[in-house]
Amino acid sequence: MSTRTQGVSPSELEDDDLRQELEQLYQTREDTFLNGSEQALEEHTHRMFELEKEYLERFPRETRPAAQRTREGARSHETVPGTKSKPQESTTRPNA
Repeated sequence: MSTRTQGVSPSELEDDDLRQELEQLYQTREDTFLNGSEQALEEHTHRMFELEKEYLERFPRETRPAAQRTREGARSHETVPGTKSKPQESTTRPNA
């Protein structure tokens, strides 16, 4: 039986902190996958999914697939300006 260590709830993180937490997890993913225990990988994956879910809810425009990465967009051969060059403001948290 595994026990979950709880960090700060993703919903309680400020936007910048949420981004920073995800960035840190992505930087440590390979090492955890290749060298960590099964429990470490399970915990890492659980936390990553929690943070990604929160990110998807807060920043729907940033997480929408780029047009050229979809079948329809790739077939259109049109250049579509990206929407991800500037971070989106949270859609679920008031501006601080």
